[in-house]
Amino acid sequence: MDDVSSRGAATANRVDGAAEPKRRDFLLMATGAAAAFGLGAAIWPLIDSMNPSADVLALSSVKVDLKPIVVGQRITLKWRGQPVFIAHRTPKEIAEAELTPLGVLIDPATDAQRVQRTPWLIVIGVCTHLGCVPRGQRPTDPRGPYGGWLCPCHGSEYDTAGRVRRGPAPKNLYLPTYRFLSDELIKIG
Repeated sequence: MDDVSSRGAATANRVDGAAEPKRRDFLLMATGAAAAFGLGAAIWPLIDSMNPSADVLALSSVKVDLKPIVVGQRITLKWRGQPVFIAHRTPKEIAEAELTPLGVLIDPATDAQRVQRTPWLIVIGVCTHLGCVPRGQRPTDPRGPYGGWLCPCHGSEYDTAGRVRRGPAPKNLYLPTYRFLSDELIKIG
């Protein structure tokens, strides 16, 4: 009976009724915290290795200075492993693209839907049929009856707005995500 009364007296001395923490409780909590920290430190390199590398991040966006591209010139650059065609269209090419009736197009889209600023057409240079790279970027390349691009694989023809006009391609040349940073500088991606 002495043991019971001494335990009751120790509990009665505490106001909130909670038992006193023991050294064992402290050691368990300290060990758990150290284990959690050690696990985090061991897993972090694995998680960090899943981030894209610096060269991949560099390719995710490209800045292009449009100033050296003269009217009528087309250039090709690489973005995310795909060719991107940038065309500084002539007034004649713009007029032809704007005057094309939507009813004759396989994948109807106005010229205004395809460009952000009138003289500049920026498209991904991959045919939407089977992924070939259309010809028409170089001045010596055949551009076909619509003045745009010709797919050498299956004969799809694109106009000066990158819209498919004839052939097996079901869609227009895709548009990359881009924005104008100034009148003469764009950022693709």
